Amino acid sequence: MTDPIFDLISQEEKRQKETLMMIPSENYTYPEVRKAVGSVLMHKYAEGYPGKRYYQGNRIIDQIENLAIERAKKLFNVPHANVQPYSGSPANAAVYFGLLEPGETIMGLALAHGGHLTHGHPKVTFAGKYFRSVQYEIEVPRVPRGDGGTNCFDFEKIREMALENKPKIIVVGTTSFPRTLPWKEFSQIAEEVGAYLLADISHIVGLVVGGVHPSPVPYADVIMSTTQKSLRGPRGALLMVTDKGLKKDSEMAKKIDKAVFPGLQGGPHMHSIAGIAITLEKASQPEFKEYAGQVVKNAKVLSRTLVENGFELVTGGTDNHLMVIDLRNSGVNGKEAAEKLEEEGIVTNKNAVPNDLNPPSVTSGVRIGTPALTTRGMKEEEMKEIGEMFKEVLIEKKSVINKVKELCQRFPVP
Repeated sequence: MTDPIFDLISQEEKRQKETLMMIPSENYTYPEVRKAVGSVLMHKYAEGYPGKRYYQGNRIIDQIENLAIERAKKLFNVPHANVQPYSGSPANAAVYFGLLEPGETIMGLALAHGGHLTHGHPKVTFAGKYFRSVQYEIEVPRVPRGDGGTNCFDFEKIREMALENKPKIIVVGTTSFPRTLPWKEFSQIAEEVGAYLLADISHIVGLVVGGVHPSPVPYADVIMSTTQKSLRGPRGALLMVTDKGLKKDSEMAKKIDKAVFPGLQGGPHMHSIAGIAITLEKASQPEFKEYAGQVVKNAKVLSRTLVENGFELVTGGTDNHLMVIDLRNSGVNGKEAAEKLEEEGIVTNKNAVPNDLNPPSVTSGVRIGTPALTTRGMKEEEMKEIGEMFKEVLIEKKSVINKVKELCQRFPVP
């Protein structure tokens, strides 16, 4: 008898082929990565680090992990990399537990303004429970602008907050901020108050290595990134310490490594680490730079089309791979909009907007992105088509499911 799980996997594969994957944290990985992740490497326990394992039989495993480490160091131009974190949240936790004492202060971007739960969101996360949290916000103009993100932050206000609260770590990173992150300005504030600067580039990592978003390496002390989003890798994460970070604290890399293992994790997932190694090599190729550039081009065209069709976007547009539709004047909330779009084969996620009065289970916005669409080969003309579909579904109350299926057939999943 065939296990029904395989039928469910087939159903999910069909769903992915026949719908538009527009959640910006989702993407299609490479066949080679899927092969590695499903390989015999999942059989091996490898607690510890290369050359310092607690199990025998890791001679080949050490070579795999070292290869992933060296590729990360080369791609990002950093002196130290750790490829073992299971995911982004535990990777951020490792930075905090490695560099902070319980009760010390984290300063990060508020969730509704584009930040992440692990950037110090109070009460419901480890970051808010074990450490003191203060949250900065963005300015929220709704008109199109080309400022690259700098004018979305009141740096004097953020500086005053930092001087008053003396954070030990300032986190600069987002999950739903559509503009370029101003590393230099945040670095200056961190330097002034004596804080470490943690750059969480989980969403924009593909854009950074693709050369279409500035790198945080010259400004940050520590860099964290997941690998499954715009980088097109398996689920996992990277932690990197920069030259600046080691200059500030020569033991920083050791502290963070110890926080990953044995502080927070046991045996590393070597099948995922092999997939990360493959992903990093793919990201170093000229083709990936073309891909990253197209992701941004597509996002800009999609955002313009949405604005032309009467939608309001948080900050008025985008400079990167994502945008957030502010639905407060549309007569529909984020949950309702995401459900209506999914019925038509357009998969998005509800998302809070700045100063949102709806609870997180409802929200007033929808977050969308272009990485997975670009992976399928779609370009500017298709973004215009999709922008029109949003108007048809959410404003004109029409069905577009046949259009979606036809577009998916034209651009099959790789």
